[in-house]
Amino acid sequence: METFAICRTLRYVPEESKDKVISDEDVLGTLLQVFQALFLNDLSKQSDIWTLLPEPVKAKYRDLLALQHQRVNLLGIRHRQQNAFKPEEILYKTLGFSVARATSSLISAGRGVFVTKGLVPKGAVVSMYPGTIYQKYEPIFFQSIGNPFIFRCLDGTLIDGNDKGISKVVYRSCSGRDRLGPLKMNDITWLTSETQNPLAIGQYVNNCSNERAANVCYQEFEVPAGFPVELKQYFPNIAYSSEKQSPLRCVVLVALRDIKQGEELFSNYYTVVS
Repeated sequence: METFAICRTLRYVPEESKDKVISDEDVLGTLLQVFQALFLNDLSKQSDIWTLLPEPVKAKYRDLLALQHQRVNLLGIRHRQQNAFKPEEILYKTLGFSVARATSSLISAGRGVFVTKGLVPKGAVVSMYPGTIYQKYEPIFFQSIGNPFIFRCLDGTLIDGNDKGISKVVYRSCSGRDRLGPLKMNDITWLTSETQNPLAIGQYVNNCSNERAANVCYQEFEVPAGFPVELKQYFPNIAYSSEKQSPLRCVVLVALRDIKQGEELFSNYYTVVS
C-alpha cells in the first residue's frame, strides 16, 4: 500500500515459502467455494443469468443446492427462505470464519479488519484486495494524490483500493464498460457499506508493528480463463484498460498462523522513501 510517486511498497513473503504461501490451486478452490455459496444464496435474484447458463451448469448448482439442504436438515436448522443469509454468514458457513471492518485496535489507525466469528486456520484466504488494476504505463497520478490505498504488485502493477473520490468514479465507470448484458464481470458493492463479497475488505488491513506481528501476508493470483462466468460478479477488481486482454490480477491475504475470533488482521508492508 502506498502513496504513488513518493513511496515504494515491498510485499512481505516468509523466507521459507520462497514465493507462494499457498498454491494457486488452493486460492482458486477457496474463491470458487465462497463465490458458489454466494451465488446459491442469491439465486432468487439471478434469474436473468440463470436463463443463460447451459443445462450441465444448472444441474451442478441444483446438486449443490440439494446437498446444502441435506446439511441443513441434518443439523436440525429451521429452513430459511432463499437469500435470507447475509454475506458474512455465508462466509462463516462456508469457511468457518467471518471478517469485518471495525475501528482498529491501533491508535490513530482508523478502521481495520477483524475476525468476527470462528477461527481462521493457517494458510486460509482471509480477504481480498479490491480495486482498479493499472499497468505500469497507465495514468494514475490524480487518483494517487492523498491516496493511501494503492498497492504495488511485484511486477509494478498497481491496484487502487480507495472506495472514495475519483478512484470510486473510475472503478464504477470501468465496471459499466465491461458488463455483458445481465452478466456482471466484477463487483461494485465493495464501494458501499453493503458488501456483496465479504472477503473484499483487504485494503483496510493495517500494517504490523513491533507489538503486533503480521498474521497475514499478500499473495498475487491471476484468474484462469476458464473461471465460471456467472461467478465473476463477485470479483472486486477490474482492469483500468480493456485494450490489452490479459488474466485478471487479484491479490489475496493469506493467514500466516491460526487467527482467533476477535483478533485484528495485520499485514507486513513497509515503504522506502525514494
